[in-house]
Amino acid sequence: MSERVTNWAGNVVFGAKSVRRPASVTEVQEIVAEGGPIKVLGSGHSFNRMADTDGTLLSLAELPRLAEISADRKSVRVDGGIRYGVLAAHLYDNGLALHNTASLPHISVAGAVATATHGSGVRNRNLATAVSAIEFIDGSGKLVTLSRGDADFPGAVVGLGALGVVVALTLDVVPAFELRQYVYDNVPRASVEQHLHEMLADGYSVSLFTNWTSVDISHAWLKRTEPMTGDWYGAYLADGPRHPVPGMPAMNSTEQGGVPGPWHERLPHFRMEFTPSSGEELQSEYHVAREDGLAAIDAVAAIRQRVAPVLQVCELRTIKGDDLWLSPNYQRDSMALHFTWIADTEEVLPVVAELEQSLAPLSPRAHLGKVFTQTPETIRASYEHFGDFQELVRRYDPAGTFRNPWLAAILGF
Repeated sequence: MSERVTNWAGNVVFGAKSVRRPASVTEVQEIVAEGGPIKVLGSGHSFNRMADTDGTLLSLAELPRLAEISADRKSVRVDGGIRYGVLAAHLYDNGLALHNTASLPHISVAGAVATATHGSGVRNRNLATAVSAIEFIDGSGKLVTLSRGDADFPGAVVGLGALGVVVALTLDVVPAFELRQYVYDNVPRASVEQHLHEMLADGYSVSLFTNWTSVDISHAWLKRTEPMTGDWYGAYLADGPRHPVPGMPAMNSTEQGGVPGPWHERLPHFRMEFTPSSGEELQSEYHVAREDGLAAIDAVAAIRQRVAPVLQVCELRTIKGDDLWLSPNYQRDSMALHFTWIADTEEVLPVVAELEQSLAPLSPRAHLGKVFTQTPETIRASYEHFGDFQELVRRYDPAGTFRNPWLAAILGF
């Protein structure tokens, strides 16, 4: 392949023989009918070889943009290549909103859904739970539509790219709303020990950030519908804008200081019009039961001298449970520990392995689009419906058109 294609972080160079950019669903079907292996490339915001292939890399960026709002204004049907920032602006212009967004508005909707990327909030489920219908081209080239209530639906939504090429999704929407964003510096460890669950519930969305150079929390980001004043659990209101990663320019972050603004300009941490960072990073993420949140913090604190030297920042967030088979929040309210590492795989991987060992008693579920060392057997054992998901894959892609070595190892066939 003459065209060199990498993921967003640059740590994966895709080995595809060709890159195809179909301009219609019919063209997608024709490409699939030619045979595999085929993998779909979204916005490239994965950090492992989930989307890699030695065959055809399929980008949906050239599909016609689609954002059809239903007559009852309760849903929107979107194409498989649209990004959250583009969709959010369209919805806001029409007085509508998504219930939740990710930290980055730059990522593709279909890619985020396929990996159960989540956003934050004790009352907010992950982004995939907004899906009420999914349309994909299966391994035979057939267009399949599954809707909420169909037997295969809870297994197909968080599909890891295993069932086919997602060409459209229908998402639930709500009336547009405004939020205020506040940042507080230096949350004491004592407050975390005594009030962790109250802290994480004190807003529409709450994130705690630390670089693990100490046991304290560096800063808290609160996205709220109501204004607030004074200190916060012993922390002080920031004296200016902040960026989650120390040393990065705060101008890239969404507006803070309690200034009210549209939901899509406050829920993400980063502005759509700026590149959020240089991409020189690796990421890992683990979800534990929310009631085990403090135990998870203690587990990381126990090895923080190993973690801190290879870490840029760690974010703690909550997500409400759901019923999607491969969601890390399946049937449990969760706390996610998100790690943004330095861009050095050789240095980071041993620390990731130690981190997983420390968290192991809490049954952590890894975000499968990021860096992890958990074995396929551990991953399969984490999901009670994994066997049902394997059956879906065999049924919708019997020839393995969308399989690659990474996925084959996870599936076990």
